[in-house]
Amino acid sequence: MAPRVIHTAQALVDVVVEVPSLPRRGGNVMADVATRHAGGAVTILLAAVRSGVEAVHAGAHGRGPNGDLVRETLAAEGVVLSAPVVEDLDTGVCIVMVEPSAERTFVTTQEAERHISVESLATSAPVAGDLVCVSGYSLVGRTRDPLVAWLESLPEGVVVVLDPGDVFAELEPSLRSRVVALTDVWTGNAQESEDFGGAKGMGPAAEAVAALLEPGAVAVVRDGDRGCAVRVDGVTTIVPGFPETPVDTNGAGDTHTGVLLAEVARGSDWAQACRRANAAGAIKVTRKGPTTAPTAAEIDAYLSSRA
Repeated sequence: MAPRVIHTAQALVDVVVEVPSLPRRGGNVMADVATRHAGGAVTILLAAVRSGVEAVHAGAHGRGPNGDLVRETLAAEGVVLSAPVVEDLDTGVCIVMVEPSAERTFVTTQEAERHISVESLATSAPVAGDLVCVSGYSLVGRTRDPLVAWLESLPEGVVVVLDPGDVFAELEPSLRSRVVALTDVWTGNAQESEDFGGAKGMGPAAEAVAALLEPGAVAVVRDGDRGCAVRVDGVTTIVPGFPETPVDTNGAGDTHTGVLLAEVARGSDWAQACRRANAAGAIKVTRKGPTTAPTAAEIDAYLSSRA
């Protein structure tokens, strides 16, 4: 069976409001547009399946209109939701304020998506070769202990992929050490990677992060339209990006991660996977909404037009 992409993190509903600027404290601002989308882990999972792999959501989802939207969005594209519904809570929301520059600011609630257990995660039944994606934001609050306990019980050969988020560098050192010892692939943005590894710039950051991981682990550091750096087998490769004028950067990093993992699952080498992930992120920022990751055919056409 071909490797699957399994995501353990929070699937949320993004309530996206387009604002001329952020309000001052205690102030008010009128939004031009307000929309509602399935987001969070959903973005990575959709990006993965649109690049041709099987994907599974192992995280929790609630009973109510938000949980319904998450389930409908994933099921419509063939993503399996392995865990049972949390019956007494709905899925939470992430309020996303998008400014004209395409910069976004978040406020997130915590509801059913935080109610995981070792048993609920185990419903995804990972096997050797599967890629299990972990978010740094799951390493705080009530998701932390069951997630780490489950990761430490995974069968040999399961590939653990850490998407650290800006919270990872602030975690308690002993927790960071436990997670690092389990991590086979690091994929983070430049700021997250610089904060953790202590080196500036994509290439140096990838090298510094890789030095802190277990031998043989891969480090990918992305930096927007500059592209990304990948450190694998002691060699660092800079993979150029594709500058585009952004209209919405929400979900661009998650799109990059989803395509990256899908390509690796399909057998691409890391540099090729990064190139396609860079292209996917470039396409995504030209589209509004977190669920607008491109298909494999769209990535092919985009790369052909820039050959």
